[in-house]
Amino acid sequence: MSRRPVILLAAGLAALGGLLLIISLASLRGPWAAPPSTATPAALVPTALPPLASVTPAPVSSTTPAPAATPVPKPDIGVQGEFIGPEGDSGIQSAANLGVSWIKQQIDWNSIEYARGLYRWGELDHLVAEAQKHGLKILFSVARAPGFSRPEPVEEDGPPSDFAIFRDFMRALSARYQGRVAAYELWNEPNLKREWRGFDLSAAKFVELIRAGAAGVREGDPTAIIISGAPAVTGIDDRINAIDDRVFLREMIAAGVGEAVDAIGVHPYGAANPPDERAADAVHLRSGYNSHPSFFFLDTLEDYHTILRDANIDKPLWVTEFGWPSIENFGEVDTAGWEYARDVTEADQAAYLLRALQLRRERPWVGPLIIWNLNIAPLFGAERAESAYGLLRPDGSKRPAYQQLRRAGE
Repeated sequence: MSRRPVILLAAGLAALGGLLLIISLASLRGPWAAPPSTATPAALVPTALPPLASVTPAPVSSTTPAPAATPVPKPDIGVQGEFIGPEGDSGIQSAANLGVSWIKQQIDWNSIEYARGLYRWGELDHLVAEAQKHGLKILFSVARAPGFSRPEPVEEDGPPSDFAIFRDFMRALSARYQGRVAAYELWNEPNLKREWRGFDLSAAKFVELIRAGAAGVREGDPTAIIISGAPAVTGIDDRINAIDDRVFLREMIAAGVGEAVDAIGVHPYGAANPPDERAADAVHLRSGYNSHPSFFFLDTLEDYHTILRDANIDKPLWVTEFGWPSIENFGEVDTAGWEYARDVTEADQAAYLLRALQLRRERPWVGPLIIWNLNIAPLFGAERAESAYGLLRPDGSKRPAYQQLRRAGE
């Protein structure tokens, strides 16, 4: 998920075994791909952002407010958000105030390299400098090749025709921020067609791209951590729109991904299911989105660990995206295709995130957890699906998840 999640309905009752399937287009990139519920989708009703209103300043109190308590440090917890642009500094401040040690920014490669070997570094330079001021470690996730590198006709969201171009970009990026950007995630959810246009879906081809990107990073900054781009937990395996993430991971391993990276990326989204619930449980809290392991946070972690262990790969799993959406206090929101967001209260969201941190402590093979997301809602409004995953509300106020995470340790 990690760019702005867009929901794509992949209908095909006959072709896909009688199931109506949803691919959730994510991120900035955010929500994951999942089959829909049986509910009839509501009509899409766009919600316009309210106009800015003039605000009368509140009277200044003569009493000095007590300083806010220092957040509990969380060395291996991070948050993904938008830290580029006019509100980037505010986002970095909000992350630092949360007590996390990592921020993740997804980089649209096509917005940086505008012609072969020519780069716009200004916004990234500023982000890196501001994060350093706050003592935050940076994970850059890189995807979306620039148009000049793509096959004709140029389609959105795909790799370059020549993977050497990716190597060159990763070398330039990592060399510029040597010692200042701690980790790089190479691509995003490559088992989805929307992220891999221009080629047939292929884990082996994806590993070729990883090898090229990793070589560039090793040349630019040998100390940086390299993470394989995480597959989407889709549950779809038609090999046209998507390949099931467990199948895709096994094929990545067969193609040698373990030799190319320092860690394996994973996106264990859990729909509306509590983090320690499993697909095989006799009873489920929720009445929908509970029929496949892809809908369960812990199933995904455990399945990936088993796949790596069976292949004798001793690499940590980096949770580069995870979270639970809640539309509580969001007003009218169209949730067709991701109805589970209506089952999660803000209190649930907070409790599930805290429980996920506890589950990580019990599993030494899990590396850092990066929460999706911090500040999409105040930037893009309640009508954006990924906003529901945020720790901040559309008006910028802190949700219980933010407040409780701030006080929580790892």
